[in-house]
Amino acid sequence: MPTLLPSPSLSINKEPKGVQNSLIFDASFLQNETSIPQQFVWPEEEKPRLETPLPQLYVPPVDLKGFFTGEPAAVSHAAQVVDSACRKHGFFQVINHGVDSRLIKEAHKIMDLFFGMPLCEKQRAQRKVGEYCGYASSFTGRFSSKLPWKETLSFRYSTDPQCTNLVQDYFLNVMGEDFSHFGRVCQEYCEAMSKLSLGIMELLGVSLGIGRSHFRDFYEEHDSIMRLNYYPPCQKPDQTLGTGPHCDPTSLTILHQDNIGGLEVFVDEKWHSIAPCSEAFVINIGDTFMALSNGLYKSCLHRAVVNNHTPRKSLAFFLSPKMNKVVCPPKALVEDMNQRIYPDFTWARFLEFTQKHYRADMDTFEAFAKWIQMQNDRK
Repeated sequence: MPTLLPSPSLSINKEPKGVQNSLIFDASFLQNETSIPQQFVWPEEEKPRLETPLPQLYVPPVDLKGFFTGEPAAVSHAAQVVDSACRKHGFFQVINHGVDSRLIKEAHKIMDLFFGMPLCEKQRAQRKVGEYCGYASSFTGRFSSKLPWKETLSFRYSTDPQCTNLVQDYFLNVMGEDFSHFGRVCQEYCEAMSKLSLGIMELLGVSLGIGRSHFRDFYEEHDSIMRLNYYPPCQKPDQTLGTGPHCDPTSLTILHQDNIGGLEVFVDEKWHSIAPCSEAFVINIGDTFMALSNGLYKSCLHRAVVNNHTPRKSLAFFLSPKMNKVVCPPKALVEDMNQRIYPDFTWARFLEFTQKHYRADMDTFEAFAKWIQMQNDRK
């Protein structure tokens, strides 16, 4: 990694011999700087055009109340809306979703508390290289350019009976007893997201014409990821991105964003904004479910922009299959083997790839296929 000019906000860790130096992103300092480090400046063609308001993407709201109760007209309408949106760009919203608004508010509250702590406290949960759980100040440990202007805290949630209090135990073990309430709220929030995600899988099954049970059964046991996102203000928001253009490699993302706005989706060869709505969750299809639908439903490029005055926060639950589950589309979506678009893979293999070799600005499955071939050639 190239040598950098030292600053109180962007410094080089002194690592043991043989370990790559990593940068530190201190948002409390950098958010007030009128000049941002070069590592966070994006190429001209990828910078956001903040001077011109983007067109808003119509992300259809889907009322889940009627779907969950099985009202025929509501089920049919929800399936049609979801099918149309997912074939075009993979984004829709759900309302009347059954998640307690008090729980959502409490989750946002503890997120504020965590990201408001001093950097040294947050680093107690520092993510290790090659892992997907923990605190990350930007992606300074993985990349040296086009760095995102954000902090994240990620942790695992599993429906495995041996992992009943997995989230709560994570915070107790990593952050200590003072974070027991934090852990309880995150555990409860993940349980609510797990329940909601299985309901959405029923809806996706109906919309694809294979019935309620197929995808719900496939994801009944799942090994998912919860992520808290914090995008601090940036005095040069037209120079950087909170999150660069990417497709989610997971199956399904359930996003609750605050009222600041900043989520953008690339549709019809141009960027569109998505207006925030506190009563709704934004849902988008990820690469793994795109493969599971044999490419019928799209995993679409999206990004997050920042502003120069207000932090933006979001809660993202990434549904993923059980680690050893083989991702293979149901026969009803594949008439013969020649129509298969993606090879079979396990989530464990794909997750390993995303942590070691994946970069958001590349063709995920093309790169993944090459990596698999390289692994096979070495055997």
